[in-house]
Amino acid sequence: MFESSETDEKGINLTAEEMGIDLTYIPFRKVAVRFDGNGYTLRTKGKDYTNILKDIKVVLNRAQSKNRRLFAANVLEAFGKHVINPQCVEYACFSKLRTLLHFWQAGIRIPDTVFVPVDSNEKTLDGREIHNEKDIADLLEQELKTNIVVKPDAGTHGKSVKLAKERGQLENILKEVEPSIINPVGVLAQNLVEKWFYDLRIIVTKEDGKAPYCYPTALARAGFKDFRTNTFLGNMVIGVDLPQHIRDVSARCGTAMGGDSKAYLLAFDAMVEVGSNKVIDDEYLMGEFDKLEPSFGAVKNVKRDKMKRTDFPEWNEKLESAFENYKQQEAYQNIKKVIEENMEKNKHNIMFHETNACPEFWEQTRLAAGINIAEALLKGAQSIIDSE
Repeated sequence: MFESSETDEKGINLTAEEMGIDLTYIPFRKVAVRFDGNGYTLRTKGKDYTNILKDIKVVLNRAQSKNRRLFAANVLEAFGKHVINPQCVEYACFSKLRTLLHFWQAGIRIPDTVFVPVDSNEKTLDGREIHNEKDIADLLEQELKTNIVVKPDAGTHGKSVKLAKERGQLENILKEVEPSIINPVGVLAQNLVEKWFYDLRIIVTKEDGKAPYCYPTALARAGFKDFRTNTFLGNMVIGVDLPQHIRDVSARCGTAMGGDSKAYLLAFDAMVEVGSNKVIDDEYLMGEFDKLEPSFGAVKNVKRDKMKRTDFPEWNEKLESAFENYKQQEAYQNIKKVIEENMEKNKHNIMFHETNACPEFWEQTRLAAGINIAEALLKGAQSIIDSE
């Protein structure tokens, strides 16, 4: 089930063909979901998907909108279908606050976090405006002191994540925080974690009847472009090997978020608190990133090529070739080594701060970290079918 066929969805279909698994497409956007005394129907303007859905046991929920994905899980589970990921997982992942509370309850280390459940600007019934920015700023400074990161509860790609290093910046940021689909109520803030130049995207999966599994590799999003190392902001990706301790804690994160779900697939965003405990100076690393720019630029050019919509197999070959050239660069190997040595040295300082229930994977995680999430999704679905 998906909204539009992007590279991830094309990759899932390609992987299913290679694994000998037949997939059936179900739309969840311009559809009418009806339920009444006679049962349910799922129809577009031109096609009836009701009988198709009735014959299905497991649905891979790849709707990109968090809200649409959550509603899809609600609907499908009410109709008696297994969903990857189930609605309890989607509900927890939807919110950074709920995610952090799950981690905290499980004893998993997180950044110092404060939630203030009041909006910066409130309107009364008689038309007055109440400005709460100063009170919120007082509360945040009381609990977090300085270097405060304000972020939307349900945001993605680092959007609207802002750093306040002093009081004036903090108040200006709070003035712009409004209730929205990605920030339903209040203000969520954390202390800035001294994570150096990278963070981690770690994949944990579960099949029915098995324990959560953390992949031995991860995607490091790396660079000096911003305190946010999200690749959406232009940073590079490096595939790295994880220390066993970090894998063990990541599996615990899977249990914390997945609960007793039969199968799930989760991508955890984590940071290693490094502080001044660095293995090499920033100037050297910046020079290595500069050397990598041409080969990573070639990767980005292929990713932007419209051929991926018209001739996906050929485009995919070009992408794999560009990524392989990028990974073979000496600078890539040097940065990879620095990250792995730094992780090992600071492995007990790992912090988890977000969970993604529908991670993008075909263009980066697969080629940098060597993880084809499509295989895990399909194996999870098959495990549920086999168990019944």
